[in-house]
Amino acid sequence: MNTFGYLFRVTTFGESHGPAIGCVIDGCPPGITITEDDFHRDLGRRATGKSRHTSQRHEADEVEILSGTYEGRTTGAPIALLIRNTDARSKDYGRIVEQFRPGHADYTYWHKYGIRDPRGGGRSSARETTMRVAAAVVAKKWLAEKFNVYVRGYLSQIGDVLPRAFDWNAVEDNPFFWPDAQQVGELEGFMDALRKSGDSVGARVTVHADNVPPGWGEPVYGKLDAELASAMMSINAVKGVEIGDGFASVAQNGSVHRDVMTPQGFESNHAGGILGGISTGQSIVCSIAFKPTSSLRLPTQGLDVHGNEVEIVTTGRHDPCVGIRAAPICEAMLALVLMDQALRHRAQCGDVGEVTPRVPGT
Repeated sequence: MNTFGYLFRVTTFGESHGPAIGCVIDGCPPGITITEDDFHRDLGRRATGKSRHTSQRHEADEVEILSGTYEGRTTGAPIALLIRNTDARSKDYGRIVEQFRPGHADYTYWHKYGIRDPRGGGRSSARETTMRVAAAVVAKKWLAEKFNVYVRGYLSQIGDVLPRAFDWNAVEDNPFFWPDAQQVGELEGFMDALRKSGDSVGARVTVHADNVPPGWGEPVYGKLDAELASAMMSINAVKGVEIGDGFASVAQNGSVHRDVMTPQGFESNHAGGILGGISTGQSIVCSIAFKPTSSLRLPTQGLDVHGNEVEIVTTGRHDPCVGIRAAPICEAMLALVLMDQALRHRAQCGDVGEVTPRVPGT
C-alpha cells in the first residue's frame, strides 16, 4: 500500500534515484493557507547533508504545488506535491545490483515483486519520507489553527547515550535534535568515532502532541494508539513503538501506572494521553526505536541473486544513525494520524460538543 489515512489520505510515489518524488493529499479541507514557502522549514529539518553526522546527499527539496490550491488557499480538491531529485548518484550502487545487503529490504522486495530498483534502495529508501513530512506541513498547520495542537519531537537516545537534562529550547539548536545542550559536544565525538569505524548505531525518538482535545480515536479497530503504532512502524528502520511509558509499564504497579484525575488535572501521564484508544486531553506521547543503519562499508558475507556467496561492501552516502534526522519524520506521522482522526471524529461526533467534567491535561 502506498496510501495512508481514511478521510485525510496521503499517497506517496517515486524512488530514491528516480526523476522525482511526490504525494497526493486527498480529503484536505478547503481554506487552509498554504504556499510553497511553508514547506521549507520542516523539509530542511529532515534533510541530509546538514552536518557531517548524516548522509552527505544534498537535495534542494523544493516543493512544487501542482494542484489543490488557488491564490494560496486549499480548495478541497486533491493537492499534488512534487520534489525533483537533484543529487542522486546511482553509480554508487553498481556493485550491489545482483547482491542482497544483509539487514536491508533487497531480499524481501526481490521475493515480493521479482524485481527491485537497487539505486539507493529505490522505493524502500528513506527518501520517500520526504513526502510524508511535506504532507504533514498541511496537517500541522490545520491542527494548530483549528485546535491549537502542536506536534514536536526530539532524539531521546542514541546508542547507549541518554539525555542528562531536558530543555525543549535546545532541541532545534543542534544537529541531533538533542534536548541537553551540554551533551552536544559528547555526541559530536561519539558520532565522529562511529563514522570513522564504518559502523552504525540505533536511536530512539520521542514525539509529543500538545493540546489534543479529549475524544479523538475509535474504541476498537480505529484506536488512536493502534493507528499511531501502525503509522510509526511504516517508517523505514523502525523496530519498536511505545505509547506513554510503553515497555517500562511492565515493571510498574497499577497503583503507580494509573493516571489519577483531580479537579486541577491529571497527576501523571503514564498512558501517553490515550485510554481505550481515545485521547484523554493530555499530551500524546510516543517513542520510536530505530535500528542501526544496514548499509555499511564494512565487508560482510552475503548472497547474490544466483544464490552464490559473495563479499558485500556498500558504498555511497549513508547515515551512520538514521535516528538523527528522524524527529521531523515521526512528527509528520503523528500529525497525519491526528488530522485524520480529528476529521473522523468531527464527521461522527461533531454534534456532541464539549462534555463535562473536563479534566485539565498535564
